[in-house]
Amino acid sequence: MALRINDEIPNLHVVTDQGEFDLHDWIGDSWAILFSHPKDFTPVCTTEFGAVAQLADEWAKRGTKVMGISVDGVEDHKKWKGDIEKTAGAAAGFPIVADDDLKVAKALDMLPAEAYLPDGRTPADSATVRVVFIIGPDKKLKLSMTYPMTVGRNFAEVLRALDGLQRTYEQPLATPANWEVGQDVIVATALNDEQAKEKYGELDIRLPYLRFAKNPG
Repeated sequence: MALRINDEIPNLHVVTDQGEFDLHDWIGDSWAILFSHPKDFTPVCTTEFGAVAQLADEWAKRGTKVMGISVDGVEDHKKWKGDIEKTAGAAAGFPIVADDDLKVAKALDMLPAEAYLPDGRTPADSATVRVVFIIGPDKKLKLSMTYPMTVGRNFAEVLRALDGLQRTYEQPLATPANWEVGQDVIVATALNDEQAKEKYGELDIRLPYLRFAKNPG
């Protein structure tokens, strides 16, 4: 079954290079990002995991935990982190799931149930395991992004999306195209004009259904 927005993620027991966790317990009351890749010691993914390592302070500011997922084993992860840290100039302090049995990739709908890893496999055998999942404190999937093998993921956009999700979480708000922190937000049509003004102050009404308010504090 496909994992869709606002589905609760499965509470999988995972083995990582930093120990074993049940996903729901690991997330706790935090936001969480799971980011996957098809193989250790690959060039694009090395740069991506390095980018995540460099953003450690930004994840912490947002109360967000990050966890990598790979279809290789724990020992490979530990060795690969040396390469990641060497090229990124930052410690890769996040855990990486050892998904060599494909349990996580299948449960999160990145690979079909019949998928397997052949002898002498290449990254192409698990190419679709290149997804970013943002998960809320309610353990529900809030956003997913899937990338091809040839395009490195933009973690500045992941941060921007996380900011938007946190700004609108359990609020009748949305963010417009290209929104950045501090910019005006869109008030949901669930509130009429009077209700919206009472809650968010003066509105910039551009269309009956497109109403901007100052970004709440």
